Amino acid sequence: MKKFAFALLATAAVVFTGCVKTVSDTNTFATTWGKDSVAGRYNRSLDQVYQASTAVIQSNGVLLQEYIPHDSTNAVRSILGKVNDRKVWVRVSAVDIKTSQVDVQARTKWGTRDLDLVHQLEKEIALKLAGQ
Repeated sequence: MKKFAFALLATAAVVFTGCVKTVSDTNTFATTWGKDSVAGRYNRSLDQVYQASTAVIQSNGVLLQEYIPHDSTNAVRSILGKVNDRKVWVRVSAVDIKTSQVDVQARTKWGTRDLDLVHQLEKEIALKLAGQ
């Protein structure tokens, strides 16, 4: 009976975990689903928003990777960082010549979302841009 209960629990764990798509068009492990990212639009160029985003990630944690997603143009740039032991993805895209959008997403190593950290980082990017 104990083996059956353990097998049932293990099967449920496998079924209810999986992968989610990140804002930078990659996949990551997830145990929870739902809203896990926040977007903000700013009347700034793509380069200004990207520089502010990298500065915020570096001041709060470690910048692991900067890249341009291969399926898009130079109007999109992405960042992967680690803040408070959470993976953070930031995508900066040009909406038009004067407007850029930043999408921030964070997940713990166990695959759960961290909306508080996401909101904090997005606000810090906005404050960094306001100070420029």
